[in-house]
Amino acid sequence: MKVIIDIGHPGHVHLFRNFAKIFISKGHSVLFTIRQKEYEAELLNHAGLPCTCLGRHYSSSAGKLWGLIIYNLKVLRLSIRFKPDLFLSHGSLYTLLSAVLLRKPNVSLEDSGNPEQVRIYLPFTKAVLTSTSFPYRYGSRQVLYNGYHELAYLHPGYFQPDPYILEELGLAEGEFYSVVRFVAWRASHDRNQSGLTADQKLEIITHLNRHGRVFISSESPLPSPLEAYRFPLGSERLHHALAYATLFVGEGATMASESAVLGTKAIYINVISRGYLTEQEKQFGLVSCFHGYEGVIEKIDSLLAEPELKSETKKLSERLINSKCDVTAFLVSFVEEWPESFERYKTEKGINKTLSE
Repeated sequence: MKVIIDIGHPGHVHLFRNFAKIFISKGHSVLFTIRQKEYEAELLNHAGLPCTCLGRHYSSSAGKLWGLIIYNLKVLRLSIRFKPDLFLSHGSLYTLLSAVLLRKPNVSLEDSGNPEQVRIYLPFTKAVLTSTSFPYRYGSRQVLYNGYHELAYLHPGYFQPDPYILEELGLAEGEFYSVVRFVAWRASHDRNQSGLTADQKLEIITHLNRHGRVFISSESPLPSPLEAYRFPLGSERLHHALAYATLFVGEGATMASESAVLGTKAIYINVISRGYLTEQEKQFGLVSCFHGYEGVIEKIDSLLAEPELKSETKKLSERLINSKCDVTAFLVSFVEEWPESFERYKTEKGINKTLSE
């Protein structure tokens, strides 16, 4: 079986990485397609997975429209040579033309539900796989599973934190440090939205720095006073750093959820809500969600006043993991057994039966 996986964000590499490795080990073929955006190529090369870069990432509205046209054509040309049996992505808009013209199924994993994107890809997509925590329903195309995207790569069966990360960062075992994430606000779902101001970012970093080291992951250039705090290692080491951190603070939903799964308390600051973060906050107490800056500093102080914050957060994380399914194993079986898997999973009765097994 041959599968093309289109990647639009570094997090999508993590989402499909273990799937691809297992799929290839079973004798199938996988090809990733990417645009030059952040560090997608670096992550795929580090994992030893085949990829083709289609060109630059466009951030303007006109550029995104041009990219929609040109990259659909490039994926089509590539697909004619590769001859995929199925297209897989996190709601990609660039596999749609190929799926239609080549009459191959387009399967999407979705956890954000950005309407301007979903409206475009849904009519051309055979199946949309979403977590049971996902708040939207898409009719007969939708399949639910009891997990999060982050469990596809941070589940203990696939990921073990490397304690050597502390030495790499110049830290002692048990030493407090925090990880902060700032986003660029250039995605299509970010239109008319804005994040933390430069002054607010500086205040958060200054406040955290009073307690210990701070490491920043940022999609865009940082104000000069903050550049010294930028995470100094390769992107493939960031999850190890998150696992040993005491606290995560940031605008990125994915990294907030990653922190929760890894046993690090997270403060998420964003006007955009995510169903999985709401569940992680309400059911597991691992995330604190803020729609704006007000109350963030106070929350940082209250969390850091807890003497057993890290150990207690690890217990909460273990409870979360034990209550969820192996997302990668689910995805491997779903794709490998297509189309029978779709018929088996898509009814609510079938989903509940599968998730309890």
